[in-house]
Amino acid sequence: MRKAFVIISITVLALTGILIYVNLKFAFLLLIFIPLIVMGLYDMYQSKRTIRRNFPLLGRLRYLLESIGPELRQYFIETDTEGRPFTRLQRSLVYQRSKKETDSHPFGTQINVYDQGYQWINHSIKAISFSEIDQNPKVRIGSSQCSKPYMASLFNISAMSYGSLSRNAILALNSGAKQGGFFHNTGEGGLSPYHLGPGGDVVWNIGTGYFSCRDEYGNFSREHFTERAHYDNVKMIEIKFSQGAKPGHGGILPKEKVTDEIAAIRLVQKGGDIISPPKHSAFKTPLELMDFIKVLREASGGKPIGMKICIGNKSEFLAICKAMVQTKTYFDFITVDGGEGGTGAAPIEYSDHVGMPLRDALAFVYDCLVGFDLKEEIKIIASGKVISGFDIIRALSMGADLCNSARGMMFALGCIQALECHANTCPTGVATQDPQLVKGLVPEEKSIRVARYQHETVKAAMELMASAGIDHPDKVGRDLVSMRVDKINIQTFSELFPELKKGCLLQPETVPDKLFYVWKKATPESF
Repeated sequence: MRKAFVIISITVLALTGILIYVNLKFAFLLLIFIPLIVMGLYDMYQSKRTIRRNFPLLGRLRYLLESIGPELRQYFIETDTEGRPFTRLQRSLVYQRSKKETDSHPFGTQINVYDQGYQWINHSIKAISFSEIDQNPKVRIGSSQCSKPYMASLFNISAMSYGSLSRNAILALNSGAKQGGFFHNTGEGGLSPYHLGPGGDVVWNIGTGYFSCRDEYGNFSREHFTERAHYDNVKMIEIKFSQGAKPGHGGILPKEKVTDEIAAIRLVQKGGDIISPPKHSAFKTPLELMDFIKVLREASGGKPIGMKICIGNKSEFLAICKAMVQTKTYFDFITVDGGEGGTGAAPIEYSDHVGMPLRDALAFVYDCLVGFDLKEEIKIIASGKVISGFDIIRALSMGADLCNSARGMMFALGCIQALECHANTCPTGVATQDPQLVKGLVPEEKSIRVARYQHETVKAAMELMASAGIDHPDKVGRDLVSMRVDKINIQTFSELFPELKKGCLLQPETVPDKLFYVWKKATPESF
């Protein structure tokens, strides 16, 4: 091809010269061919890309097609039930509900109900009329040690930081939360004016970087925390241990997204990527964590204190439970993030192969809290690909009390799953700091869509409960959902995940065999 390119180039120049000799009007062809030939010659002699070196000019088409491959697949190739991480059907459901368009479905399901892993709700002959149940139930979050409990919605906005998301996206989310009466988790990027300005309820997520509550060395600052924790908008505090997309890695905000304003909000220096440490410095053991809970509870004036965790080493979570039992200090809530959770930027190995998936993690956390007789004190929040009413019911059946969604709320904002969250080039203005792209997202319009989507999804979840003869989320159990485990065998979640007996993890002689090794390994003195 290198030789062919040279021959073709000489031939084209010769023919162009003849045409120009005949008529000078053909001189414009040189403006087309000469730049292309120069590009081809550069390709021949550059040494970094073999395809371009061996196929001058033509090889560039490979990189062009590769760059637009995701768009070609999304719009012209993938079916309604394909697409990752969310299918076209899932995305369309959010768009329709956020715009209050019909979300009814013609001609039956497109899902193969005989595929392994297919799940469904076991409805009841004694179904309840939807008008007879509370269509927007609230969940009380607050242990016996909490003096300012919070009444939370069944479905809320999961952790997304300002910086990862744009100013207008955060404004729209918080305004939507205000309109709909649900909470908005700040993400670990700190408390920004855009979380606080619209007046929606806020859960302040505090990660290992202690953004908005750190000193100049990156350590936790009680002074900065106390000042912000007393804001009226801040309803709960969440200590972030890990998130599903990159557990054990720490948060990443690329330097392209770090503006002067973001650096000021996070109390950091501008000039490079903002990378959170992989672990906390305010405590080193489960017992020290209990002391930290007391500090946050006192400094916040008694607001609910929780933790966000993606389950990895089981003995570490058991160690936290043992520390709560030993010190009689309790979290008010635990947010369980599944390994399928999303993020703006993470190494692919972390996104694909680190962290326990949500269903298994919920069962484990719920069983541990019951086994240590802690569940009555602590509410469980589920997070990780929860976008539909069925997703909510499934999470509740595994032990959750309420749910959060991040990417579902992003779809309501207009996200098209362009998969450019890490590049500061999000075309919908959701996950970028480019001022020109951010302008395209109008908070006043998108906030209404966020509120609609949340309302319609809670309504769908409650309708499913009513069809199963259940009148309140507290009554959803593991026998409500069935799953096809192979082509001919079906089991309910209660059969797949047998519940532990209350208090069975308090004494070694009653610990189930399947947990005895990690239970014995767990100690309050060390993670």
